[in-house]
Amino acid sequence: MPENLPKDIQYAVEQALDFNESVLLPLASDLSLENRRRVVDASKAAGFFQKTQPEEYGGNPASTLELTALRETFAASNSPLARFVFGPGPGVLHSVEGELRENYLEPVLRGDKRGTFGFTEPDSAERPSWGVVINDELVVNGQKSYVTGGADADFVSALINVEKDDGAKLGTAMVVLDMADEGLEIEREFTSLDGSDHVAMRFNSIRVPLTRLVGRPGEGMPRALANIGNVRMLVSAQAMGMCLWVIDFIEGYLQGPHRNGVSLSEREGVRLRYADMRLKSYVARSALYRTARLVDRGVNAVNETAMVKVFVTETLGEIVDTAVQLYGGQALVTGHPLELLYREVRSFRFVEGASDLLRLNIAKGRFELGKGGL
Repeated sequence: MPENLPKDIQYAVEQALDFNESVLLPLASDLSLENRRRVVDASKAAGFFQKTQPEEYGGNPASTLELTALRETFAASNSPLARFVFGPGPGVLHSVEGELRENYLEPVLRGDKRGTFGFTEPDSAERPSWGVVINDELVVNGQKSYVTGGADADFVSALINVEKDDGAKLGTAMVVLDMADEGLEIEREFTSLDGSDHVAMRFNSIRVPLTRLVGRPGEGMPRALANIGNVRMLVSAQAMGMCLWVIDFIEGYLQGPHRNGVSLSEREGVRLRYADMRLKSYVARSALYRTARLVDRGVNAVNETAMVKVFVTETLGEIVDTAVQLYGGQALVTGHPLELLYREVRSFRFVEGASDLLRLNIAKGRFELGKGGL
C-alpha cells in the first residue's frame, strides 16, 4: 500500500483486498450474468458500488485519491469481474435537469439504461459532426467511428458542432442521441484486439429537442475534456494495478525451480530486466498518486492527467512485454494469463487519447496555455 494515505483510505484498501479474496478471485473463472450480479450485490453491501455515484442518488462519492487506490487494488486481482465493482457514474450528464435527468441520468444510475460516448470522427469525414438549430430543434448530421459499447447502449452522448440555420457558429455541445431516434444508423459493429465491442454510427438528419443539449453550445469540449480527465485517471489506476499483478506473477515464476536446477532469478540478465520492471512501476505509481492528490486539490490538472495516463499505460505495455519475454513462449499460448494481458493492455495506449496525441496536447498546454507542472 502506498505510504501517507489517510487512515480512512488505508482501511478502504484493506477492505478491497478482502473483497478480492472473498469475491473476485473465487468467481474469476466464470463471467456469467449470475456472477456479475453477485459481484454487484456484494459490492453494494461492502459500500464500493456507491463510491462513484452522486450523493443525491444515494451514492457515497469518494475522492480521486481513494478511487485511485481502490481501482488499483481491484485491478491487481487480475479478475475480469473487477469492472463490475463500481456503479455507473453520471459522466458528462452530471448536473443535468429536466428531460435529461429524468429520462437518461436517473435510469443510468439505477442501472436501467446504458449510455456511451461518441467523440471520434472517421478519417474520411468531410467535416466533424454538426447540428443546425431550427426553431426548437437541433438537426444532427455526421458520423462517429469508434463508439465503445454502442451496440448495447440505449443512448450516445455525442460531441456535435452546433450552428444556426444561417451558418453562424455557436460552438461545440454534448448532445444526447437516443438509439431509437429516427436517422441514427449503426453502420458497422466490430471487436478490437482486447475483446471489447464497438460500433461506427451515422447521423442522418436526426431531429432532437434542444432540451437534449447538455449545457449550452460552446460548453461541449470543456465538458468532454472534464469527463475524459476522470476516465484517464481511471485507466491509469487500472493499468497500475495490472503492473502490480504482473510483477508479482513473474516474481513467483522467476524464483521457482527451473529445469537446470537453478532458478531464473539467479541470472544477472534476468535480474536486470526484473529490476527495470520494478523501477518503472515505482516511478509510474508515484506519478499516479501525486496526480490524484492534485485533482483532489481542485487545480487544473489536464496536463498532469494526460502525462500520467501516457506514462502509466506505456509502462504497463513494457512490463507485460518484458514478463512475456522472461516467461518464455508458453506465455503466448492462448489462455495464458500473460497472453490475455498482452492483448488487453495494447488498447490502453489509445483509449481516451492516443499517446502521441496526448504528447502534442501536453506540449500545447504548456507552450500556449502555460498549464502543467513538474
